[in-house]
Amino acid sequence: MLFSKAEYEKRIQKTKESMQSRGIDVLLLTDPANMNYVTGFDAWSFYVHQLIIVTLDHDEPIWVGRGIDATAAQFTTWLKDENILSYPDHYVQATDRHPMDFVADLLEEMNQDTKTIAAEFDAYYFTAKNYIQLTKKLPNASFVDGTSLVNWIRIVKSDEEIQLIKRAANIVTMTMEHAIEQIHAGVRQCDVVAEIYHKQISGTEAYGGDYTAIVPLLPTGEKTSACHLTWTDEVYKEGDPVILELAGCHKRYHSPLARTMVIGEPTDQLKELADVAVEGMEAALSIIKPGVTCEEVELAWRTSIQKRGYEKESRIGYATGLNYPPDWGEHTASLRPGDKTVLQPNMVFHMIPGLWYDHIGMEISETFRVTETGVEVLANVDRKLFIK
Repeated sequence: MLFSKAEYEKRIQKTKESMQSRGIDVLLLTDPANMNYVTGFDAWSFYVHQLIIVTLDHDEPIWVGRGIDATAAQFTTWLKDENILSYPDHYVQATDRHPMDFVADLLEEMNQDTKTIAAEFDAYYFTAKNYIQLTKKLPNASFVDGTSLVNWIRIVKSDEEIQLIKRAANIVTMTMEHAIEQIHAGVRQCDVVAEIYHKQISGTEAYGGDYTAIVPLLPTGEKTSACHLTWTDEVYKEGDPVILELAGCHKRYHSPLARTMVIGEPTDQLKELADVAVEGMEAALSIIKPGVTCEEVELAWRTSIQKRGYEKESRIGYATGLNYPPDWGEHTASLRPGDKTVLQPNMVFHMIPGLWYDHIGMEISETFRVTETGVEVLANVDRKLFIK
């Protein structure tokens, strides 16, 4: 196990306290990150149905998944064998039965079929079919939305979690510097990404890397105006601007980072966008400390860029940390107007105040930790427009 049993028991206790405050008797967790958080479960098995059942009536949670994945639960979780339950393989991607039928029968056996049951309705891996089968098979239960209940517990990290994120930050620092070195006119984009993957996974001599929840994002040329494009097999050309949005990942904990570079002489517009982005980010970082709200951080950014005649409608950041594909964001607090989440020590955010226009884009980001007195930026890469 990555953490002590006592640490996992503490997380379960916090989860149950949140459940009680919301009148929830049973919580069904299908978000792989939340499954990991409360049990340690870590396997590439989220493409089939799996979940963790947390009830107020039972001390330990219960893992339910495909039979061939139960061994992974034995390897990675703190659960007793009797709380690792698997459904037969004929439930997998079948048309005449569904894994949630198995879960519903189990809840009935546990005398939880008339209780208030919460599921993560807006989680990526909770499907419409999940809901249909559960409600059909458990007509006497009351179903409520438990989306992000555990996410909000995760938002304040333990010191042990912070150390894992700092390792991820070291990995992304090395990866970003190496990626920028590899980009030249005539080099294929896919070959640069192969180098990125090698650095991300090999990590350092002291610790290795993990697969990231989002693939490397490297829009190039005019495509920098579209922030979430990946790579192609085309070659880089003289004059191309390139955005690199990457992450380091260690034991499923992420530290994202973005930088922008240009091959050759940058245009005046690109240089100005870089200046605006850096000034705005530094203004936002300068006010971060416990007690400040998320919307106040965004306001510092917005006030800075408005002085230069710029506006940005989308959020400038979000909580990050433990996660699985397709996202390294925690789906809780965002750095945007109206988010009154109060910053606390050991919250971790990816601040990515990108600027995107019709034919050009600029991304310079940082992952930061809220400290007892201020802010700690985790990666160590020059905050500037890189010019090759």
